[in-house]
Amino acid sequence: MVLGYPPTVIVRNPRENPKKCSVLPLKGREDLIFVAYPVTRPIALTGYVRLAIDGEELSIKDASSGLLLLDGSWRWAGVMDRDFVEVPARSLPSVQTAYPRKSKLGTDPDIGLASVEALFLAYHLLGRPTEGLLDHYRWAEQFLRLNGLGIFARGGHSD
Repeated sequence: MVLGYPPTVIVRNPRENPKKCSVLPLKGREDLIFVAYPVTRPIALTGYVRLAIDGEELSIKDASSGLLLLDGSWRWAGVMDRDFVEVPARSLPSVQTAYPRKSKLGTDPDIGLASVEALFLAYHLLGRPTEGLLDHYRWAEQFLRLNGLGIFARGGHSD
């Protein structure tokens, strides 16, 4: 498979419970590169944008950019984010998560998404194929329904 865009780099905090990780079932996809945090070898991220709560909203003008997704709890998000401040931040439009989060420390922002939800929404906005992204996500149908994305059935795509 030849991608028409750079692969998405997912930097995953290994302190997180793999059973709760929404993107780990996607490991092995050709369009995703998983890297453990902290990153010990430099990653070439020229031409990439970082999915974040702050920053200019992700749009079709970012279609040729690679995506950097930091995967970890919101408790670790700030720490991880500091290591990648040189990568321009892009926010996602406000949508509802379907992931039933319960932070004991109150660190989950109201607008936070599960990593797989953020990845799906980013791919959808950039016109990238979304097929298979939500296949293993337990709350996929609810996420799609909550956000009016119901036309993208499980296994469907956005192009």
